[in-house]
Amino acid sequence: MDITIRKKEDNQMVFVIEGVNVPFINAIRRICTVEVPTIAIETVEIVRNDAKIFDEALAHRMGLIPLTTDLESMVPPSECDCEDHCPRCSVSLLLKEKGPKTVYSKDLKSQDPQVKPVFDTIPILKLKEGEEVELEAIAQLGIGLEHAKWQPTTSCAYKYYPKITIDKEKCEECAKCADACPRGILEFDEKKNEVKILDIENCSMCKSCVNACESDAITVEGEEDKFIFRIETDGSLSPEEILIQACDILSEKADKIVDFCES
Repeated sequence: MDITIRKKEDNQMVFVIEGVNVPFINAIRRICTVEVPTIAIETVEIVRNDAKIFDEALAHRMGLIPLTTDLESMVPPSECDCEDHCPRCSVSLLLKEKGPKTVYSKDLKSQDPQVKPVFDTIPILKLKEGEEVELEAIAQLGIGLEHAKWQPTTSCAYKYYPKITIDKEKCEECAKCADACPRGILEFDEKKNEVKILDIENCSMCKSCVNACESDAITVEGEEDKFIFRIETDGSLSPEEILIQACDILSEKADKIVDFCES
């Protein structure tokens, strides 16, 4: 297996992986999306809500606020021996504001400095003059299989690594394939009188160039064991952390199958 990072930012990473098959890369994608645990608000105890928004809608909106996740010091509620919730399996976030103002995610006061809203400017509700809101939100670990609010990724996908082949013997140098390419992957070099491939990884394999070529001189296909993998997160975890967790989870699943077969 060979991995090459093409792009790396705080909440986004693109890499090329070679030497794997579709079942493996799809398993990683699926685990990244719905099985890597993150922290999200699970319950909301509302003391006062004068705003023009139902309590249920307010609780639902708060559950979708992405929170920074600390996987080292917290455990899922199912693995905790407390009766309700405790600092080991949950984090309390308090909200107490008075209008007139717009209440943002930054107004949530977390009892754990490691767990807080990823973004400060997410609007929660609007308060008019004399209106107040007071509540306590309990955040816990969960996975996307249980609810979408625990999904750490906003985008997680892969595609075959494109492969464009131009048969020079059949090519008539008409430049129709370059003109038909919607992403500018192909360019006709008038000096050398040939078609050049510029940015192969940006190719969507739409085959517009193939359809435009009347002499069937160009073919577009994907390499069987080579993929471009893109992952974007909501900020609760970094792309690296999600991938590491996904690989660990896949390894545990494989170990369980091996143990079952050997027993």
